[in-house]
Amino acid sequence: MTATIIDGKEAAKEMRQQLAEEVSRLKEKGVTPGLVVILIGDDPASLSYVRGKKKAAETMGMHFKLDHLEDTIEEDKLLSLIDQYNQDDSFHGILVQLPLPKHISEKAVIERISTEKDVDGFHPLNIGKMLLGEETFLPCTPAGIVELLKKTNTDLSGKEVVVIGRSNIVGKPVGQLLLNENATVTFCHSRTKDIGAHTRKADILIVAVGKAHFLTADQIKEGAIVIDVGVNRLDSGKLVGDVDFEAAKEKASYITPVPGGVGPMTITMLAHNTVKSAKNRM
Repeated sequence: MTATIIDGKEAAKEMRQQLAEEVSRLKEKGVTPGLVVILIGDDPASLSYVRGKKKAAETMGMHFKLDHLEDTIEEDKLLSLIDQYNQDDSFHGILVQLPLPKHISEKAVIERISTEKDVDGFHPLNIGKMLLGEETFLPCTPAGIVELLKKTNTDLSGKEVVVIGRSNIVGKPVGQLLLNENATVTFCHSRTKDIGAHTRKADILIVAVGKAHFLTADQIKEGAIVIDVGVNRLDSGKLVGDVDFEAAKEKASYITPVPGGVGPMTITMLAHNTVKSAKNRM
C-alpha cells in the first residue's frame, strides 16, 4: 500500500476560489472584508507567515493591512491599538501574530480582541463556544485539518483518533473539533508512557509536536490516515514534518506532506473566518 497524498495546496486553492466569489458578492453589497495583522518585531518565521496571509487575502480581493510595530512597544500601547481596531468598522478580523515579546502578555492580548473580530479563534469565549459545539470562529489550523480529513470522504463518526500534542493552538482544539464530529479521541503528550500503544490502534493520527520524524512507521496502523502538522528545518535546510513521511506513506491510506499539507489550509481558514465576520456584521 502507498498512501494517497492529501494535497493541502489544491484543497486551499479550491476553497480560496469560493471565498473570492463570496468576497466579490459582498463588495457588490458595499462590504469589503477587512483583515488587520499586528506584527511585533522581526522574527523571520512570523514575517514569512504574514507575507503569506497578505498575499492570500489580497488574491481573494480582501482589504489587508499590516501594522508592523517595534518589539519595544509597551503592552498598554498595544492593547490601546487593539481597542482602536475593535472600533474600526473597516476591519472585520484582527490578528496579532504570535509569538509575542516576553514583556507582553499573550493572554491579555488575546482577550482584548473583540470576540466578533477574533478570526484566529483563540479568545476564551470563542474556545468555550467551540467546546459546546456552538457557532463561532474556529481556530484556523484545527479547522483546516478537519477540512482536509473531509477531503478523504472518510466518515469521522466513531473513528479512533489519536492526537499527539496538547497545545492550545492545535492539539486541544483539533481533538475537540473531532469529538464534535463524533470521533473517539485520545490525546498523547510528553508524559504519555507508551505512545506507540495508542497510535497503533488509531484510524486517524494527528501529529503536532514540533520534532522532526517523531512518528515512525512502526507506530502506525496499516491503512490509517496521517495528518502531519509539524514544520521542522533540518541542518541541510530541508523542511520536514513530525512524521517519517517516506516510511509512513507505505503504511498509511492517506497522508499530508510537509510542506504543502496543513499549512496552506491554515491561511485559508483565516480568510474564511474574516469573510464570515464580514457577513455577520451586515
